[in-house]
Amino acid sequence: MKLATIRNGKRDGRLVVASRDLTRCTDASFLAPTLQAALDDWKRISAHLEALAESLEHGAVPFERFHEHDVLSPLPRAYQWADGSAYVNHVELVRKARNAEMPDSFWSDPLMYQGGSDSFLAPRDPILMADEAWGIDMEGEVAVIVDDVPMGAGIEEARAAIRLVVLVNDVSLRGLIPAELGKGFGFFQSKPSSAFSPVAVTPDELGDAWDGGKLHLPLMVDFNGKPFGRADAGVDMTFDFPTLIAHAARTRPLSAGAIIGSGTVSNKLDGGPGKPIEQGGAGYSCIAEIRTIETIDTGKPVTPFMRFGDTVRIEMKDKAGHSIFGAIEQTVKKYER
Repeated sequence: MKLATIRNGKRDGRLVVASRDLTRCTDASFLAPTLQAALDDWKRISAHLEALAESLEHGAVPFERFHEHDVLSPLPRAYQWADGSAYVNHVELVRKARNAEMPDSFWSDPLMYQGGSDSFLAPRDPILMADEAWGIDMEGEVAVIVDDVPMGAGIEEARAAIRLVVLVNDVSLRGLIPAELGKGFGFFQSKPSSAFSPVAVTPDELGDAWDGGKLHLPLMVDFNGKPFGRADAGVDMTFDFPTLIAHAARTRPLSAGAIIGSGTVSNKLDGGPGKPIEQGGAGYSCIAEIRTIETIDTGKPVTPFMRFGDTVRIEMKDKAGHSIFGAIEQTVKKYER
């Protein structure tokens, strides 16, 4: 089942069920007005949504064309957005760029920050920024949306709470991060609004690519129309989603609709840092990684961060080449209040 939120002039949009091929959708607001409302009552609502999805596939219900430009992020805002950093290769590389040491505990204790969840960007919204000097970067990620998770939940309890899977562009402002972290109080200004894929999908839609904790498919990141990253989201993921969920719930319950992110998808190559696609590697899901590798190789970074007019596209396709989540496609534009 694939769920989306259509723009309707209201802050939280209107819930629809999308067809598997993302060409059609049917109204689901008579079952639940929004995706959050559906998640709040998932045990009762989900079976009805599944039946509606099957009816849509068979042409047995009224439908409209599904246009990715017409949707908001599946959850236009959420009660919780907690982003992990499950690909420790990425953490290691980015810390090298800041000349920061990598504690051994990072391999056994997940990193996680609490992001702003009150204003997610739509998947085709521009990334509005006032200053290129802030170091604008994309971060291609996978995330899960969970049902209620009690405090102290174990791994299997966390696994059972996963309801939906989405893609993410977790925008980062690299130029602001060092000073913020230097205060010892975490991210805030350096982590502006994120964007999520046009549809959220139930794990069963992913077939054998989903093993209950990881999504084993390449994350396709294109930058200005050229392949930039094809890292496999199931490879080099040190902490799977149940582990991240249990980590988040260690000292608090998670409410239905909480989103848990994987962090930037990152692959190693032959035990070392990744390589660009044109050199036979899997490329990168953010610019910070290639800049770090350029620094390691040549002593200084060459690739600039995103500038006004630059466009990033993030997508994932199944083994038959069909888009699963639709595409996040965003252009950086100058913010003028």
